[in-house]
Amino acid sequence: MFTPIIIFAFQNMEKTLYFAGGCFWGTEHFFKGIDGVTETTPGYANGNLDNPSYEQVYTDTTGHAETVKVVYDPARVSAARLVKLFFASIDPLSLNRQGHDVGTRYRTGVFYDDPADLPAIRSEFEAASLRLGADPVTELQPLKGFWSAEERHRDYLDKNPGGYCHLPLKAFKYLRLYQDLGLLLGNEEDPTARQAQTAALITERMKFFWTGFYRVIGDTLVLGPFQGSPACFRIKRGRGVCGTAWERKNTVVVPDVEQFPGHIACSSLSRSEIVVPVIRGGEVTAVLDIDSTSLGTFDETDAVWLEMICELL
Repeated sequence: MFTPIIIFAFQNMEKTLYFAGGCFWGTEHFFKGIDGVTETTPGYANGNLDNPSYEQVYTDTTGHAETVKVVYDPARVSAARLVKLFFASIDPLSLNRQGHDVGTRYRTGVFYDDPADLPAIRSEFEAASLRLGADPVTELQPLKGFWSAEERHRDYLDKNPGGYCHLPLKAFKYLRLYQDLGLLLGNEEDPTARQAQTAALITERMKFFWTGFYRVIGDTLVLGPFQGSPACFRIKRGRGVCGTAWERKNTVVVPDVEQFPGHIACSSLSRSEIVVPVIRGGEVTAVLDIDSTSLGTFDETDAVWLEMICELL
């Protein structure tokens, strides 16, 4: 009796998205650090000239945007996650400018070649609008054409570790922290345990002076898991930086704590501070409080990434 041999042909399940995030040197380096991304290629997208050179695109007359082709494994990272992380790497309200780079070639955009990805991408654009209080100027368009950049631009920051990058170096540290924290927290359900691990990992990676949580209990913030010197046990709603962030339900960045009205000095060594509310079901359940011994340590980059970390909680 003849038994047929069945051969299964496994299709390549990798997918592709295209991200314009300013200078493609830094944008490519950023995406190379995302778990699940299998290949990156810098190039030029959505212009009106076939196979342009860098010198032609640089004139801002070809309509192209410096763009990175990102090939990814959807079993490991979703299109939505890629777009979320992309928004954390750019200024989505800056038109035709990222960092020191100015021109239409440096505009931001997400270009897709599979319409099935559009709903997930749109949801992240909507989430960005809610967080920013304004619609991003970042383009969302189907890919009209992509041309790979010259070899000298590929893996540029790997070849030139001290080369120019418009992204702040701490964005790369936060990317690794964010991804590793997600793996560390896993399926653990206890909120105190999750806060303890989060405070420990932030301290280990970022080396801040004080990192910890205050939990909302009734009308008071009560000290939770932390790393650092002894701190205040309780803070009333609306008091100090922590109580203000709770009351406003917004992140509060303080470049100089001595200039913040009603600042509560738990430590005389603290010079600047950031407090991020942990929100669940529309209500603040805790705040993440981080202090530095230097002035002006925290900025929008810290705020964006720490808010994403608090979402993990």
